[in-house]
Amino acid sequence: MDRLGDDVRAQLARFGPQAAIGQIAEAWPDAVGERIARNAWPARIARDGTLHVHTSSSTWAFELEHLTSTIRERLGGLAPAKLRFAPGPLPEPQTPSLGEAPRDVPRPTAADRDTAAELTAEIGDEKLRNLVARAAAASLSRARSSRTF
Repeated sequence: MDRLGDDVRAQLARFGPQAAIGQIAEAWPDAVGERIARNAWPARIARDGTLHVHTSSSTWAFELEHLTSTIRERLGGLAPAKLRFAPGPLPEPQTPSLGEAPRDVPRPTAADRDTAAELTAEIGDEKLRNLVARAAAASLSRARSSRTF
């Protein structure tokens, strides 16, 4: 069975340098690192081969202009002739799937649960009271753990 990806790349190559944006976007996080990838993302390739990169701010654009040669070097064979950085929309950050929970979630203590129960005692509907109490206990726990830093 032939791989479809090779045929797709061959067809996209008809469009010139713009066709490489997918490969560049795939290689971008490894080439620039997680921190830069969160604040700068390849947006498009112009007809002259310039890679336009959107940044989260003009400060990031300015800083990345100074790293152009390093970024081109890390992109290797995918590196465009020129890079241009400017503020623009970035992709949404990846969120963990619904089945994954953050590992460092603080657990409510008995005192957190008691305080939450006191705060929600006047809620008439038992189901609602329990839900709000759980949320309050989690919030108290989170607030307590953030004060330790």
